[in-house]
Amino acid sequence: MANVSVLGAGSWGTALSLLLHNNGHQVTVWSISEEEVKMLSEKREYEAKLPGVRLPRELIFTSNLEEALTGRDFLVLAVPSPFTRETARKMSPYIKEGQIIVDVAKGIEETTLMTLSQQIKQEIPQADVAVLSGPTHAEEVGRGLPTTCVIGAKTEKTAKYLQDMFISRVFRVYTSPDMLGIELGGSLKNVIALAAGIADGMGYGDNTKAALITRGIAEIARLGVKMGGKIETFTGLSGIGDLIVTCASVHSRNRKAGYLMGQGKTMSEAMKEVNMVVEGVYSAKAAAKLAEKYQVPMPIVEQVNKVLFEGKNPAEAVDELMLREVKSEH
Repeated sequence: MANVSVLGAGSWGTALSLLLHNNGHQVTVWSISEEEVKMLSEKREYEAKLPGVRLPRELIFTSNLEEALTGRDFLVLAVPSPFTRETARKMSPYIKEGQIIVDVAKGIEETTLMTLSQQIKQEIPQADVAVLSGPTHAEEVGRGLPTTCVIGAKTEKTAKYLQDMFISRVFRVYTSPDMLGIELGGSLKNVIALAAGIADGMGYGDNTKAALITRGIAEIARLGVKMGGKIETFTGLSGIGDLIVTCASVHSRNRKAGYLMGQGKTMSEAMKEVNMVVEGVYSAKAAAKLAEKYQVPMPIVEQVNKVLFEGKNPAEAVDELMLREVKSEH
């Protein structure tokens, strides 16, 4: 049994805390919000985000960061990507040398173009940072529905340790040394999912979605390989696997935000209605900057940025994608 803390009590952090508890670990969940801690401690259910998922009495909820970080075998960082660096900075004074921190959020920092693990390592250089990604919506993990994911770490020892901690009969875990590829796939797929949602909102069909998924992974892989990721990663769980579920699932906040925009809402209106962090919006500009930096064509990402930030009509964006200069597939 391990002594674990999960930092972030949103839907994903809460679902993973339940998974780890069911695996026999002692789990503490930290939230910056005392109100959220009080609600979860008393109600034992996150009605707004994970309705029907009961949280056992053994789960400890706290807003005391030092308490949550002291004496833990490993830490799970599950705060939304825009708050990763700030949270890591606050954590740093309490983190011992070699402390394992596994990041489970997905995103790229717009100003620095750093992945989340790179941000964490910059703020907490003494930590052993790993990542977890894959087709894993919190709503289904919380209900114990089977899925698979991948753990990326710098050393095989850390990867296998975390694999043993997370794996269960409903949560199969693979390992990989390609942390960069895992994080790029997990971040950039959110941008493609916005495009898939827009297409759904406009009333387009399955053919359109299949095309977006297929050409989307081509864009992600082109950039990822140019940056040093492995092509196998982008054809795996944190690449095409995560992209498929995020573009198709009713649980996907990125798809939902895109859907609302496809129906005519503005980006800010859509984000307000989703009422959760839409990480694709935060990664879209970073993706476009990376495409420019590495001179990789990413037409879907380009058009998503124009719809999000330049007020472009989605129908015009589709026209430009369809009427681009003809070329061979490979």
